[in-house]
Order: sequence, then C-alpha cells, then structure tokens
Amino acid sequence: MRNTNSRRGFTLVELLVVIAIIGVLVGLLLPAVQAAREAARRMSCSNNFKQLGLGIHNYHSAYKQLPTHGTGSHDDPIATQSQHWRSTNFSNHERLSMLVPILPFVEQQALWEQISNPNAERSDGDLMAAIGTPTVPWNAMGPTPDQIQYKPWVNEIPTFRCPSDPGIGLPALGRTNYGACLGDSMWLAQQGRKDVLRNEPTSATAQEGRAACRGFFITANRSKFRDTLDGLSNTIAMGEMITALQDGDKRGNGVATNGGNSGPFGHAALRNNPNLCTDSGYIDPLRPQFYLPNFQQQNRRNFARGHRWADCLPIMSAVMTILPPNREACGRFNALGTTLVATVSSRHQGGAHILMGDGAVKFITDSIEAGNSNAGMVWHNGTGVSAPGSMSPYGLWGSLGTRASSEVIEEEL
Repeated sequence: MRNTNSRRGFTLVELLVVIAIIGVLVGLLLPAVQAAREAARRMSCSNNFKQLGLGIHNYHSAYKQLPTHGTGSHDDPIATQSQHWRSTNFSNHERLSMLVPILPFVEQQALWEQISNPNAERSDGDLMAAIGTPTVPWNAMGPTPDQIQYKPWVNEIPTFRCPSDPGIGLPALGRTNYGACLGDSMWLAQQGRKDVLRNEPTSATAQEGRAACRGFFITANRSKFRDTLDGLSNTIAMGEMITALQDGDKRGNGVATNGGNSGPFGHAALRNNPNLCTDSGYIDPLRPQFYLPNFQQQNRRNFARGHRWADCLPIMSAVMTILPPNREACGRFNALGTTLVATVSSRHQGGAHILMGDGAVKFITDSIEAGNSNAGMVWHNGTGVSAPGSMSPYGLWGSLGTRASSEVIEEEL
C-alpha cells in the first residue's frame, strides 16, 4: 500500500532550474528598470530647467531686465572692486550668480529673505561669534560665495540639481547642475562688462568685454530680452553641467594645470586653441572620459565644476558653447576660475539639456555640429574667424550660444 502521508518535495535539479530562470528574468528586467528610472530622472531634470526658465521670465516681467550674472554688494575696506577674487566676510564682491536673484521666482522666498537681510546664523551653530560685536556677522546679500559658515550658501536647492547627478556634500558647498550661458568665448568671461557697469565704457577692459562676451548672460551686464537680436528661441540661456566628484572626470574634476598666464597653458594659448587639453595629450587614452593622473587638479578640490550655486565664476555656474557637449573642462587653474573652456555636460546618456531664451528645454546630443575646435575664440584684437563681430567659429553649437551675431538657425533642435 502507498503511504498517503508521504510528501514529494523539489529535487535539487528542479530547484537549480528555477533559480536559473529567476536569474535570467532579473538579468532581462534590471536594465529595463534602470532605463525607466533614468528616463524619470531625465524628465525631472527637464522640469527643473522649465522652472528656471519660468523664473527668468517672471523676473524679467517684474524688473524689466534679466537677472544679473555677477551681481551683489561691494563693501570691503581692504579690497578694491577689481579684486573680486578675494574671499571676505564684508561683502560678496559682486560675485553672485544669476541663480541668486531668481530665488523668489522659483519658490525660494524664505531663502531669499535670509540672503537679502542681515543674518547672524552660522553653519557651525556658533552664536558666540555675534557676542560683543556692534553688528551681526553677515551683511545683507552675504559674504563671498566661498564662505562655508554663511548658511544660505550651503543650501542644496532641489530645483538647481539634476536627479541623475550623484554629487553631494563637501568639498562642495551648495551644488548646481545648471549654469548661465556666457557665449562662445571664455575671454574675459569672469569680468564681462563690469567696467561698463561702473561707467568706464572707454576702458580697455570694457572694449575687451564688448568684443568677446556675446552670450545670453554677460557677467555684470544688465540685459533685457530685446538685446537677444537673434531671437529667444535661437539662443541658449542656460546649460546643464555635472558636479565634480573628485574622480578625475575630465568634465568636472580635470582642470589641467601647466604654466602661468603667459605660459604654454596661459590665457592666450587657450584662447587661440580651445582644444589644447586634447592636443597636449592630457586625456587618458585608456579612459577617454578622464584626465591622466598627472593633470588632474590635486589642490583645492573645492574649486571644481558646479560646487557653488551662488558663485558667478565660470567654473562654478556657467557654460560656454565652444567645445561640443560632454567634452573636457579645459583650463589652467587659478583663483579666478577664469582661464577655462567649460561646455555643457550631464550624467544622461549621449548629451545634455539646454534652456533656450524663450523657456523651451532641449536635449542636445554630443554629436551636434560644432565647427572647428582648434579655431581661436572671438576677441578684441582677433583676426579672421576670431575678429570681433564674426560668426561663431564653432558652427551650429557656437551660434546657439551667441545672442546678437545675426546667425540663422536652419535646423530643428
């Protein structure tokens, strides 16, 4: 007779087959799940840009001008206005990015109130710093954006961050993945038209700024929509960028160093050849997304792409349409972060987002037509393709970055 109480279980072979089938299914589904998550993050990134576009347009409606990139206060008894690179507690040396004035227009009114009024709070919570002093530690509009004890500068603002970017915490302060477009030349990008703003329109610096600074945003320049003669829908207002992770990624960490201002990697050398980092062999041939270790910036790790949303320095919160998207951040390190060719970049596959002047968000691929990367930039004493008023030498990509060069955009982005 058969024992009716006996139970038949799985054999070892059957169990292994089931496990193998589950493993195959997981292997097939995991990439699809990851792709779906990245698609959601990319859409969220695009929505952030749309919010910034609305913020810019609402700001313009309220004040009849664009938010100034390179604005703020100057009240330092030690430094002159030209020494905007100095770190100080007295004022911000007019070094605030355009992301600061649009705070009330991107639902950050509370943070704006902290910045626009005197503020006694410190990041370390040390209230003793105010005892015995006649005034509070921080003046209205805050200190220079590199001051870690000023709480507003270390705020992580979700609207300024792309969900695909994993960067977080020190050595950065408050990070940003969105930067103002300064045009198709890095020449004098950090200075812009400050001399014009200070009623010195005939100075050499002012002349240089008028010739080279051709972007939607110009440092220290009070612009309006009407100044974008090429049309808002044909001009890039802002671009996406990665934040540095101290891993040697050429787009964020790898600001190569070599020589002084007049050396083989100085201002003029990079101005005359934006492709200098590639031509000089600074990029690792085995890992083309990274600089060779000898050319990775080892000092001042807090001075890298996207590390301070409140800082207008090009390395912190600006992009340029010189090299194609996701190319290297090429430049000689200095305290100003000025000798730098910094294009758009992202953690998305194959390209990066840009915000057009009319508020439209586009995804630009790495293969966009970008002219001759070895051509010199437009500047005051340039000749040929580098002469003032010339069409951008960087093709469609460069023409999208200029606001009044009379370049016709025939392609649908």
